[in-house]
Amino acid sequence: MLKQILAGVALCVGLTQQAWAQLPPKREMRGVWIATVENIDWPSKRGLPTEQQKQEFIDLLNQMQRNGMNAVVAQVRPATDAFYNSPYEPWSEYLTGVQGQAPNPYYDPLQFMIEETHKRGMEFHAWFNPYRAVFNATRSSVAANHITRLKPQWFLTYDNKKYFDPGIPEVRDYVTMIVRDVVKRYDIDAVHFDDYFYPYRVPGKEFPDNVSYRLYGHGIMKDDWRRSNVDAIIEMLSVAIKAEKPWVKFGISPFGVWRDRSKDPEGSYTRGGMTNYDDLYADILKWLKKGWIDYAAPQLYWERGHRLADYEVLLNWWSQHGYGRQIFIGHGVYRLGSNPAWKNPRELPMQIEEARTLNTIQGSIFYSAKSFRGNPLGIEDSLRNHYYKYPALRPVMSWLPNTTPDPPYFIDAFERPGGLEIHWTDDDTSGRTKQYVLYRFEAHEPINAADPTKILAILPQTSDPEYKDRTYVKGKTYTYVVTALDRLQNESLLSEPLRMEIKNGKTTFIFEP
Repeated sequence: MLKQILAGVALCVGLTQQAWAQLPPKREMRGVWIATVENIDWPSKRGLPTEQQKQEFIDLLNQMQRNGMNAVVAQVRPATDAFYNSPYEPWSEYLTGVQGQAPNPYYDPLQFMIEETHKRGMEFHAWFNPYRAVFNATRSSVAANHITRLKPQWFLTYDNKKYFDPGIPEVRDYVTMIVRDVVKRYDIDAVHFDDYFYPYRVPGKEFPDNVSYRLYGHGIMKDDWRRSNVDAIIEMLSVAIKAEKPWVKFGISPFGVWRDRSKDPEGSYTRGGMTNYDDLYADILKWLKKGWIDYAAPQLYWERGHRLADYEVLLNWWSQHGYGRQIFIGHGVYRLGSNPAWKNPRELPMQIEEARTLNTIQGSIFYSAKSFRGNPLGIEDSLRNHYYKYPALRPVMSWLPNTTPDPPYFIDAFERPGGLEIHWTDDDTSGRTKQYVLYRFEAHEPINAADPTKILAILPQTSDPEYKDRTYVKGKTYTYVVTALDRLQNESLLSEPLRMEIKNGKTTFIFEP
């Protein structure tokens, strides 16, 4: 079996070398996590003025857009608090410094984040922490109306943090209500959970849930009971999200190891010690098999060749365990420069390359936004100039609503100072069209919309769409086509082409409305 693994790794490396010369993917998830807990990524500190908070987020989005990202995963409920106007939970202390205190001057950060993200054609995944209630029981600000004060019987203290007890049925109902409220009231594209379900084990300390186990365990083994509790909330949330808005995705970013092969024949050849299944009680494979979640983004924050948890071994393992749902790889940008392996400027680029060779891996999400600051080891240069040089549509999830828009059509083109101004329109009265994709081909080239290097721009839907092609060269002939996208990136058929003819030094535009 070990020979087979090594052969698989060798094949992966060989495919990587071939992939260098191939086209980049036209569809690929390119996301970045924006952590708000302890002000990791945003806002940079508690209590900043509203306008400074807003500007920091805009600057961060602009940076990530330049890096080629097409989605952000922003933490909106870090500790049973809210980065939005919640009727159930207090404002986060990470905004103003005092839990329960609204931003002043007032604004709704979640509404603002969604609008700014969508303006840039990016997807907004709202990241919730389901069970963490008080980040630091000693020093965290806790409002008088915080649920830990209203329902203290629901909570357990472990390692100086307060957690919901996942074994209490009312807890699952409450958390589901919180998430459903956001799905209903805000135009998010996805609900996202990270790896925190039952807390990470602390040596010598047992999670103190004996009372709820006696009440609700019904004689099954405690580990199995804990897993069933997490299964129950994932299924409840899956149903609630889709009942509210069928197009909103549900994704989980688990710890990188589901289970070691030494404990389970379906597990990976790792010796990580910590696993989702045995320690966090998160049976991520079950959720994928059952179709309760739409994607998983395992956190593969180890280097290639790691002696306990090799990136390549885990990459190949996850590529074989998606069960028809999508798998995005979580990359640890924060690891850059942290040890000899991560001081190699090729480590992270090679990880991206290797993930791209596997057709069951649909993209990457990077942890975290602030880790790009200062362009460590040239990672921003690598993304901007090579890996993410060309735009990418997000992968389509065929099991979600997928009524493809009708194609747009060109109506005019004008040579202007500084470029060619192109106008088009569509007959979509259903509101399905959310964006356009404009392609440009040289006169002699066949029209191949599968080639992302020919995408000139991805633009928001407007009542009078237009684009100025500033790289247009007067006297050259091009062919343009445009398509429409719905919110889930289902793409219409191609428009009729806009062609050009040059006669007697004069350019004529030919299109069929």
